[in-house]
Amino acid sequence: MRKLIVQQWVTVDNIAAEEDGGLSFVSVEPFSETTQPAYKASVMGLIDAVDTLILGATTYAQSTGWAYATEQGEYGEKLNNLTKYVASSKLDDAPWGDFPAATVTRDPAATIRELKRRSGKDIWMWGSLTLMRSMLDAGLVDELTLLVCPVTRGKGTRVFEDRQNLELIDATPFENGVVILRYGIKK
Repeated sequence: MRKLIVQQWVTVDNIAAEEDGGLSFVSVEPFSETTQPAYKASVMGLIDAVDTLILGATTYAQSTGWAYATEQGEYGEKLNNLTKYVASSKLDDAPWGDFPAATVTRDPAATIRELKRRSGKDIWMWGSLTLMRSMLDAGLVDELTLLVCPVTRGKGTRVFEDRQNLELIDATPFENGVVILRYGIKK
């Protein structure tokens, strides 16, 4: 069965979005000639393990520029070519530049359950805190990947509002200061 892997950029003090909703704490360079090979390999490993991307409506609205991000190289190409779904009660369509549009789902839990039953690679959700929390409540999240940036913010939106029991799968530090923490969700 396919897994739902949620990825969140966070600060050391567990902030996933600043007070204005921004992510200025993410200071990692784009995937270019200067990107550290070990960091790039780790992030590319995730995108190579998935074939479907799920986004909430707000994260989708913030992410459509990826369809035009030519400086992201192989990473951007793979991201843009994933099958995409957007969870929204308001959107009727979700274009993605010159790439295939995302499918809008009004019932993301049912959509994810169905996707998990199909054959294929794992399913990836990034950002989308409200959606992530509802999928955690529904018991659909299998793995959480936190990309921890070496900064604090003190205020903002935290990843978790409630208790979660996690099991460490892997912890990998990089020279750029980012630590990637992979957790399984104890059910």
